[in-house]
Amino acid sequence: MLAQRILYRPANPEDSPAPRATVSASYAADSGLLLLRLTFGLLMAAHGAQKLFGVFGGNGLDATGKGFAALGYRPGKLFALICGLSESLGGLGLALGLLTPLAAATLIGVMINAMATVSGAHGLWETSGGVEYSVCITVAALAIAAIGPGRLALDRFFRWGKGGWGEAAFALGLGGASAALVLIL
Repeated sequence: MLAQRILYRPANPEDSPAPRATVSASYAADSGLLLLRLTFGLLMAAHGAQKLFGVFGGNGLDATGKGFAALGYRPGKLFALICGLSESLGGLGLALGLLTPLAAATLIGVMINAMATVSGAHGLWETSGGVEYSVCITVAALAIAAIGPGRLALDRFFRWGKGGWGEAAFALGLGGASAALVLIL
């Protein structure tokens, strides 16, 4: 038994399988968060750019403003601008891992409004025009705020860059409050 421990003990304790596995899992988690943040964030930023600039097959601010006015948002163009900026800046914030709880809050607020005014009356599934897509975006943004953006993010230098219940509560609370304010107006 003693001979086995001596023969199989690594010369450097840091070379043991446990720390290597932990480090590998940690890098995989950070890389996974980066992949999620980049994909999700850049797609949301592009979605906002469709509204703002008419790129990627979007309608642009004037047509989107008319659509918002038809939904009861007055003035429609102002609310289209707010929505487009929220999606674009929130998406870029998540992609960069910058001000992550605030970026998540902007997307959560927009999605709550989408569910309340557009898709909520159509049930759950997207195939019927339901809330499925908006719920997925909301949960993904909230999860990133709760988990934190990872070490491959600009927020790693700040206290809120580690995620947690406080960051998740901030994102959900601010997103919900901003959505409520917009719906009241």
